[in-house]
Amino acid sequence: MNLLSIHNLSLPIEDPVLKFLLVLIIILAAPLLLNKIKVPHLLGLIIAGAVIGPNGFNVLARDSSIVVTGTTGLLYIMFLAGLEIDMGDFKKNKWKSLGYGGYAFVFPFILGFLGSYYLLNFSVLTSVLFASLFSSQTLITYPLISKLGIAKNQAVNITVGGTMITDIATLLVLAVVVGMVQGDVGLSFWVRLSVSFIVFGLIVLIIFPLIGRWFFKKINDKISQYIFVLVMIYLAALLAELAGVEAIIGAFFAGLALNRLIPHTSALMNRVDFVGNAIFIPFFLISVGMLIDFKVFFNSFETLKVAMIMLVASIGGKYISAVITRKTFGFTKEEGKLIFGLSSASAAATLATVLVGYNIILSETETGEPIRLLNEHVLNGSILLILISCTISSFISMASGQKIAEQDNEDAVSGNTHEEENILLAVNYEATVERMVNLGILIKAHSNTENIFALNVINEDKNESSVKNAEKLLHTAADAAAAADVKIHSLKRYDNDVINGVNNVIKEQNITDLMIAVSDDKGFSPSFVYNLYNGYLQNEDVNVLVYHASQPWSTVKKYAVMIPENAHLEAGFFHALLRVWNIARNSGATLVFYASEKILDILQRITKKANVEAEFIIMNAWKDGEETAAQLKDDEALILFMAKRGMPSYIPRMRLIPELLNRSLGDKNYLLIFPYSESENSAEKRSVGNHDDFMEIGNVIKKIFK
Repeated sequence: MNLLSIHNLSLPIEDPVLKFLLVLIIILAAPLLLNKIKVPHLLGLIIAGAVIGPNGFNVLARDSSIVVTGTTGLLYIMFLAGLEIDMGDFKKNKWKSLGYGGYAFVFPFILGFLGSYYLLNFSVLTSVLFASLFSSQTLITYPLISKLGIAKNQAVNITVGGTMITDIATLLVLAVVVGMVQGDVGLSFWVRLSVSFIVFGLIVLIIFPLIGRWFFKKINDKISQYIFVLVMIYLAALLAELAGVEAIIGAFFAGLALNRLIPHTSALMNRVDFVGNAIFIPFFLISVGMLIDFKVFFNSFETLKVAMIMLVASIGGKYISAVITRKTFGFTKEEGKLIFGLSSASAAATLATVLVGYNIILSETETGEPIRLLNEHVLNGSILLILISCTISSFISMASGQKIAEQDNEDAVSGNTHEEENILLAVNYEATVERMVNLGILIKAHSNTENIFALNVINEDKNESSVKNAEKLLHTAADAAAAADVKIHSLKRYDNDVINGVNNVIKEQNITDLMIAVSDDKGFSPSFVYNLYNGYLQNEDVNVLVYHASQPWSTVKKYAVMIPENAHLEAGFFHALLRVWNIARNSGATLVFYASEKILDILQRITKKANVEAEFIIMNAWKDGEETAAQLKDDEALILFMAKRGMPSYIPRMRLIPELLNRSLGDKNYLLIFPYSESENSAEKRSVGNHDDFMEIGNVIKKIFK
């Protein structure tokens, strides 16, 4: 028996091995071939689906396996949109998102209603449903935008928020029209729909984060954490369907619910993003392509007429809404194009609405032919709309997105600041290595992917067990960083004194930030405190971070940040403050600053430049801060700005902090930050220092964040 007889090659292919192999080849080949001719590979996957699908060469059937995996891809797109949205920006721009969502719903709806009612002679009810098709939008090019690194751009942010609004509104119109056709629209209908949607929203946005925080605290297994994320996506999708709206809304809400539990720089985020873009999303695009049937456009002029009206209403309406949004909110020309590119694709909600309308039979003709709410011309026209709108969306999004990314890169280096950032992790205890790596990734600037070092100092006697232990610790650090797609430099150092070994590496590698960890079992032991104050802190041009973690940083909701009087006069204060800002931006947690009124005024002005959620509380005395720190709740952490003796912000009570932490915060996360003091090397290593113009410092921080 030969290979051909073993595998039945009749079309469509049914052998699961051949089917999956063919799809993987398409996913692999699309970017390799199309990127060379500047065609978005997303479009290539759709076209490939049309070619191999049942309406093309019928190589593959659009069976349940394709539909299930493709549905996961669609849910994944919406989940990633909610997961990667900057919640600080989202809250600040909620009215802009609402305004854009209103524009994006109203203008396509008006064009669609006029075309269907006056040109296609549809009834009012059918025209309303027909018009709602063009108000929805699918973020099919969002993975492309995310890959360019501009997902946090304000234009992207409000488009994502507006998409949630347009899709919910479209699907609510669908629910109402279906209810009216079935004669089920009354007070009970509206109450049931409203209550079910509110209950769904409360469950996903309130209960899901509680479940997620508990799970990530208890379960450290990486595979289990990823499967948990998939469970949350599908559970939210199911709850959305039970509430009377489409599953994609549930997936988006799930992304919002887990947004702060999956930091953007974490290993889990890297796995979520990787699997989605490698498998699920390409399957969805191929499954969309399988719906396309080019033959129908040559067989019926009426189908072409309907398709043209649909294209004008959808593309024209989205273009008008993008232009008005750009002018209303003062976006640049390229940002306006990006809004249009992201919003112009129609696939998910459009297809769902068309299929529902097509399956509703109003009556029958004398010959027994069914009269549908939306006829076959609309169904076929929607397929052409999906193809053309996705094509336009892909090209416009890629072109404008690349220009915005290039401009952001230019802005980041066009100022007078060129901060060098080299972070050194002094690893010594196996239990703390992964935690240190995670925090190092959390505090680094977004553009820093290679300037993190892990160091273990070995006694000069080169004891074999010491060498093996060092290699094990450094290997663990490298694995933890690689999981988050970050490269870490492993360093072994032979020295008869650990402090000298660390200090020499600081000089050799031009280190800006040194991180040391407090072990759970020892805490601040006398030897640790002695090495800290008489060893590590003797480096005048390095920020020293002392770190303790009892739970994953992703599960921390709020950070209490204690800043002593005159801390803003320290040479390294603003550089150290960047680390705190990065923690908030990368984790999505809220910062609660406790400081003097003068320092809070500075922080409030800087906060306007950097989008983080922050609260400000006046701290009249350092003792008040100690009492607040001792009363931290679960899922809250402490960040404490410290100082060495002789520095402007030094307070004698700081010597009591180790005892306070051992006594009251042994089960909490805390981070002590000792900003660098003035030295000859400080000005050379950084451009952020002691500056009188604090608004300029805010601009510096903003540039570094970009």
